[in-house]
Amino acid sequence: MNTFKKTIAYVLVGLVVCICIIALLGIWDVIDLQKVMARSFSSLFVIFTSALVILFIIGILLKDKE
Repeated sequence: MNTFKKTIAYVLVGLVVCICIIALLGIWDVIDLQKVMARSFSSLFVIFTSALVILFIIGILLKDKE
């Protein structure tokens, strides 16, 4: 369990660094931040929706009959 926590911590640190770099590039007008954020939120919405559908299917079809 300790290695799991370390892995999650490193992943979260990596996400924060990536978001920080994207924000800095947007502040300095190197990239168009609105397009990047819109695509990011659209992608997150699709991933969230598909995860909900998968969890619903698993909850209904793979339910233990005890």
